[in-house]
Amino acid sequence: MTVIHMVMFKFRGDVGKEFKDTFVRELKKLKDLESVKGQRLSVGGPSLTDPIERSKGFEIALLSLHEDLAALERYQASKEHHWVTSTYLWPYKDDVVRFDFEVDPQDEWMWKV
Repeated sequence: MTVIHMVMFKFRGDVGKEFKDTFVRELKKLKDLESVKGQRLSVGGPSLTDPIERSKGFEIALLSLHEDLAALERYQASKEHHWVTSTYLWPYKDDVVRFDFEVDPQDEWMWKV
């Protein structure tokens, strides 16, 4: 089984590009956690959506794969995840959207490591 973890981030208007770039670099380091399936974690942005208004102001997105719900929970409880979010996200965010789901067994082939 695979669990897909998706998060979109929107920062306050006073948060600069350099800070956001540092946040992205730190997020990318989370792919090295044992709980990330095959180091499959990607961070990107800004959105390519046209018109940009459809992005609803979200600037950065993260997608990661986990073996199961327990692995996702270990990822979120890790000291590394806590450090990144408490240092670079929670004090500066405007909004965050998170969506996690289990891959349908017939689509599991797409996420094999």
